[in-house]
Amino acid sequence: MSRTDDDVVTRARSGDEDAWRQLYLAHGRRVVVWLGAVPALDAATSAEDIAAEAWVVAATKIGDFRGSIDEFGGWLISIARNIASNDRRRAQRRQTYATEDAGADLQSDGRAPDARAVEEDSVRRLLAHLSRREAEVVACIDVVGLDVAATAQALDMTPTAVRVARFRGLGRLRKILEASDQHSPDRQPDRR
Repeated sequence: MSRTDDDVVTRARSGDEDAWRQLYLAHGRRVVVWLGAVPALDAATSAEDIAAEAWVVAATKIGDFRGSIDEFGGWLISIARNIASNDRRRAQRRQTYATEDAGADLQSDGRAPDARAVEEDSVRRLLAHLSRREAEVVACIDVVGLDVAATAQALDMTPTAVRVARFRGLGRLRKILEASDQHSPDRQPDRR
């Protein structure tokens, strides 16, 4: 399959700041959200740190990239995924663990976390029930909105494997949510 570069990618390759701005606007938040949704980042590194490093790598390797602005998103997530994997391995060698303390539910400034932080934490906790592969696929497609082709590129999988992993992952999540709904104390008995 031959890929053709679109105008934005071609301009970014030549160093056009406006083209890089367009790429960032299209994919900057997606990468951070994907990294935040996938469990098991090193506690010492934030999703924003890894995303920033991914952008630096993308800027240095843009000459190797061939594709459109949409395919750039998958390529960028694959870079971020590799950086996160390296970071995870480094953390395991260092034995860095997050400590849980009484103030863990507060932000650094002492305020309670906002709704987005709570939502991201909920997504991360749900995805932690899946295999790593399923969690990454669901995060790419259902959390950040990549298509199957970009997800396949980002995760170095075939499109069929992406569809299967997503189907299985969503099935597991559905069962988990149904089970938690069954055990919810607020649940009213069904009186049909």
